[in-house]
Amino acid sequence: MLTQTTILLSRIALGGAFIFSGFVKAIDPLGSVYKLQDYFLAFGIPGLLSFALPLAVLLSTLELVIGLGAVLRIKMPFTALGGLLLMAFFTPLTLFIALTNPVPHCGCFGDAIVMSNWQTFYKNMVLLTAAVVLFSHRKKLKPLWSPKGDLGLMALLASMSVLLSLYCLHNLPLMDFRPWKVGSPVAQLAISPREEANVYLIFENTRTGEKREYPAHDYPWNDPQWTAQWTFRDQRKEFTRPPQEAAIENFYIQDAQGHDLTEFFLTQPGYLLIVVAHDLQRTSMEAFKDRITPLAKAAEDHGHPLIVLTGSSLQAVEDFTQAHQASYPFYLSDEIALKTIIRSNPGLVLMKEGVVRGKWAHRNILPLEKMLGGASSAGESK
Repeated sequence: MLTQTTILLSRIALGGAFIFSGFVKAIDPLGSVYKLQDYFLAFGIPGLLSFALPLAVLLSTLELVIGLGAVLRIKMPFTALGGLLLMAFFTPLTLFIALTNPVPHCGCFGDAIVMSNWQTFYKNMVLLTAAVVLFSHRKKLKPLWSPKGDLGLMALLASMSVLLSLYCLHNLPLMDFRPWKVGSPVAQLAISPREEANVYLIFENTRTGEKREYPAHDYPWNDPQWTAQWTFRDQRKEFTRPPQEAAIENFYIQDAQGHDLTEFFLTQPGYLLIVVAHDLQRTSMEAFKDRITPLAKAAEDHGHPLIVLTGSSLQAVEDFTQAHQASYPFYLSDEIALKTIIRSNPGLVLMKEGVVRGKWAHRNILPLEKMLGGASSAGESK
């Protein structure tokens, strides 16, 4: 016989996890869309790609409603059944994903908490146990108020969840858990720290075969007698600061000739305006015409560089610039990295001294003076 404490803990665990998971998905519906599309492609079912958005909104709504229902004891027979069905579906699915590893992490908590596939499976085992406990004792969990209003309350919660997703889809996520959030020192995170090492050069005597090692800055390179007898063979490094990967992975700024300009732009003094259009074929043409082109002219007049980053091909860039007479520079980057930067196509990122100062969905781009005036305000600009 389970104690009331066990039932309470199960209700809090399942409800809390569902509320958190549903909320982080609801405020970032495009993040859930991208993750679902990754799964559809990995499982070989590209026909479902067009259903990713409604499925993302549906899943976040179900999780929020079931989670709040469990915590507030709303319609417990249906809430407990819904929680059990979801966990009965996702637990074996996450076991399969952990075994096959089709994608690096499940995205069950969005970008707020990144878990490995095995961690996700273990978490789901705990939640499945909690769901079984709630379902087994669902009839004993009485509502906090009159059951007559429960159905209307659940409908209200579902409507609010959908509206939240639509708002964040139309604008930007209310909360940003990604590395490019406002205030983030992107220049430090996206540029690999330079390695530091003592370098030693290894030379071989052409007559005797003897090998000697010299510091790279201190060997007799200007001695004709020595150079006639010794030949360079190899070098060795003793790292005082070993090579490291950048904290922000797969981000780069590359020109048409393949030159890497990431450090050049991210360490620009003053302001830098980055327009992110991860796919030029699907971007908003009206946004470029009505907002970005005038913004580029104003930025040029004030001496602030504006660049466009895209994951499209060079041919797509050429076709776009010719068709729309875009005079501002376009550069290439990784499409997935660009989707991580901002959930808008196009979107605008305002940088200053390598730090993100503001982000706007294309429909919310402000005149330059207003953006610069509010660049130091706290929080993410919409």
